[in-house]
Amino acid sequence: MTPRILLSCTAAALLAACAGATPEGAPPPATGAVPAHQQENPWFRDGASAVAARGAGHGGARNVVLFVGDGMGVSTVTAARILAGQQAGASGEEHLLSFERFPFTGLAKTYNVDAQTPDSAGTMSAMMTGVKTDMGVFGVDEDVVRGHCDSARGNSVISALELAELAGKATGVVSTARLTHATPAATYAHSADRDWEDDSELPADAAAAGCRDIASQFLAFREQLAERYPGAVVDGIEVALGGGRRHFLPAGNSAHGSGRRGDGDLIARWLAENPGGHYVADRDSLLGAPGDGPLLGLFTASHMSYEADRPATEPSLTDMTIAALERLAGDPEGFFLMVEAGRIDHAHHAGNAANALGDTIELSRAVAATLQRVDPAETLVIVTADHSHTMTMGGYPRRGNPILGKVVFPGQDTPALAEDGLPYTTLGYRNGRGFRDFGDETDADATYAAPPHAGRVDLTDVDTEAPGFHQEALVPTASETHGGEDVAVYAIGPGAAAVSGVQEQSNIFHVMNAAAALQAAADAALAR
Repeated sequence: MTPRILLSCTAAALLAACAGATPEGAPPPATGAVPAHQQENPWFRDGASAVAARGAGHGGARNVVLFVGDGMGVSTVTAARILAGQQAGASGEEHLLSFERFPFTGLAKTYNVDAQTPDSAGTMSAMMTGVKTDMGVFGVDEDVVRGHCDSARGNSVISALELAELAGKATGVVSTARLTHATPAATYAHSADRDWEDDSELPADAAAAGCRDIASQFLAFREQLAERYPGAVVDGIEVALGGGRRHFLPAGNSAHGSGRRGDGDLIARWLAENPGGHYVADRDSLLGAPGDGPLLGLFTASHMSYEADRPATEPSLTDMTIAALERLAGDPEGFFLMVEAGRIDHAHHAGNAANALGDTIELSRAVAATLQRVDPAETLVIVTADHSHTMTMGGYPRRGNPILGKVVFPGQDTPALAEDGLPYTTLGYRNGRGFRDFGDETDADATYAAPPHAGRVDLTDVDTEAPGFHQEALVPTASETHGGEDVAVYAIGPGAAAVSGVQEQSNIFHVMNAAAALQAAADAALAR
């Protein structure tokens, strides 16, 4: 699913052509980059004060890198840490993932304005704008009604990436999910519904009201931001890498493949509008792409593969992160980069801990590669999650017990038995599609071909450490759900101390904003 952007026409644009604009309402006051209603929003106002009280930095960071492990709750981090240690030949418990070595850690409260257990659209929007909002929408405040285009008029809020653009910084978006999916799209788009990923998913009434699908908003990002801020120098997103090619391509055949759109080939249009740009569709072309000009990479029709299932033709999250950093690092004004490990979430929804942990470990590798390529004295790096999942870890297994294995008590050599006489695993899910024994199958999404299988199963002869094993679930649901507990926030670099403590998820925006002086730099650029 993906959200959509809602942007307004300036008076000059109205005279020219407003048919393609989104209904954001009047542009923000010329006196500043952040709209007045956003600055007056209680989430924004209180968050700025809370972060300042925690000693937020003031402009010490030239660069900001935000890593989002989609669905990477604390239990996921703990289990991934142990699995990585065991893969290295140790017992696992003493191991640390790369970002767990960061000097500052805090907790973020993830609820949406209208939901105790959140979704990715509302949570990522909070992190990117400093304003909490409802489920299923992003880039807009809580006054919007999901699926109602007109309700977004006057309710759009500016994102950290947009502020970085106005400030003259280079910007990038990397994800193993579709580029139009909720988390990456919340960096550049404003939408009354996260599902409006292309024009085939945009309702006729929304299109008639001026709303645009998310992929088309990505294409028009530079022009839309310039319309909202007349006179601003906006050069556009320098690097965008991920999946979701189908949302950029027309139905039927085109030079770049087939898709779902009814209005043509957006990749061809992107190339035409970025004459110095490069489009890449596989790992080799990404690694061999020239170092100059904007870069767009769409490597799969939908989401990219799980790391365990990734073919050689697809780049890894680490490959994409390195490529983005190499392209952004030369900008004299610095850069803003968001990197999402999107498939952690999808593996959990499928009830498959092996893939969720594997993609978390890959995120750790991408973070480590980043630390090798940036100067920590001038780069704020934050690693967090948008929400958690219902995966739990328990059962009193002995130290060093395989994290994906069955529980074996300390001092014992055989699996422990529950009161029903059956063995059980350390990891399990509160709800979901339940048990699967797919053996060596590395695509967690294979579970959707069969009906849910909730409840207990005799695991005596089942290899629960195989990548195709899906843990048991208590409550049968179409897919496993998100969890509602706090998620961890890890930070290093200028202003990193401000993530400490327990605070609202929307405060992450304010940590980045203060550390890199995004709003102040954008205001100064607009004043010039």
